Amino acid sequence: MTQNHRRARIALIPLLLALFFAGPTTALDNRPSPYAGQETRPLKSLSAEDLAELRRGGGWGLARAAELNGMPGPAHLLELKDRIPLTTGQVEAITAIFRNMRAAAIAEGKRLIAREETLEKAFRNAKVTERSLQGLLSEIGQARTALRYVHLAAHLKTLPLLSDDQIARYNILRGYAGDPCANPPKGHDAGMWRKHNGCD
Repeated sequence: MTQNHRRARIALIPLLLALFFAGPTTALDNRPSPYAGQETRPLKSLSAEDLAELRRGGGWGLARAAELNGMPGPAHLLELKDRIPLTTGQVEAITAIFRNMRAAAIAEGKRLIAREETLEKAFRNAKVTERSLQGLLSEIGQARTALRYVHLAAHLKTLPLLSDDQIARYNILRGYAGDPCANPPKGHDAGMWRKHNGCD
């Protein structure tokens, strides 16, 4: 092997090492971030749908711990009042709970949005430190906790107004439990079972 060949082989070593550590280039390396497009939002942490839900006092998924553990919420109970069914007195009491909940949720939703706007401005203007960030996040956390309390507390207030049968019917109508009308248990008269469970 000539001296020129040795030099050429030695010169290739850094290039080969660079290619090795760079790793394979694939189409995945050039994929845009899942956040792409969100940089145009006025408030980066909340979508337009999030803002609309908060401003109208909507549930925003904050009451799932109650809803999915057999504690109906006032909004959906009122939607299903004729199919559960609810009495006139129950409808009046649940309506009052719902109105109070919505008013409180709108107020707390506005507070949460305002806290998120403060955080947004701090980052946009590059006027945030680790210390100030802790304070900003603490305020957001307090607002979110207060909002979640409003929704969960409404479920707690509603529960004592309902019978066990109404709760069971609610869970069926919401898709959380099987429909007893479809398959009467063995040993039960099908007609009586359907009548007892309000199937007809």
